[in-house]
Amino acid sequence: MIGWRSALGAFFCLLVVVVAPSAVAEAPPTKTAGAATPSAAVAKPPAGISPQYRLQPGDVITINVWKEKDLESDALVRPDGGLSFPLVGDVMAAGHTIEEVRVTLVQRLRPYIPDPVVTVAIKSIGGNHVYVIGKVQRPGEFTFSQPLDVMQALTLAGGTTPFASLNDIVILRRQNGGAEHVLHFHYGDVARGKSLEQNVILESGDTVVVP
Repeated sequence: MIGWRSALGAFFCLLVVVVAPSAVAEAPPTKTAGAATPSAAVAKPPAGISPQYRLQPGDVITINVWKEKDLESDALVRPDGGLSFPLVGDVMAAGHTIEEVRVTLVQRLRPYIPDPVVTVAIKSIGGNHVYVIGKVQRPGEFTFSQPLDVMQALTLAGGTTPFASLNDIVILRRQNGGAEHVLHFHYGDVARGKSLEQNVILESGDTVVVP
């Protein structure tokens, strides 16, 4: 009886040794979450900011290069329109979208990193400003991240006062060469749906004067 039990026990031990490796070999490979390389880089505008928003001096963007901890930082758009980033050096950012800046960074990083995956996001808007002065309820400086026309700027300033000369409003715009250009705005015409071309999209640095 003892010999029979010993033989049976030996048989089951042999069966486990033979079958177990086979079961392990046939088990499907387990995928590790997040192990795949990102297929595309990303440019992320914050909620409420158009992807077509063009950077201005004073804006801050966040730049991340996948799997490169030393290449993660915030970058300020300087007054000259450029920004600095390790390995890349200076990049002209002002007047460009974050997607355009991302593409430039990828191109500049390729000599150092094969197929770099770059993420660019706007951290803060500090560069787009217009000024509304004169006979308005709340004169001052206003920051904007979406296209802004003259009527909208007047609304941000709380509207005009009762004594404002509505048909003598002007927009002062500094050109690249430094010369100042004057645009005229007749509130009465625009309010009646006429001469709507006067309701121009403002540029950063424009000053709306309400006499």
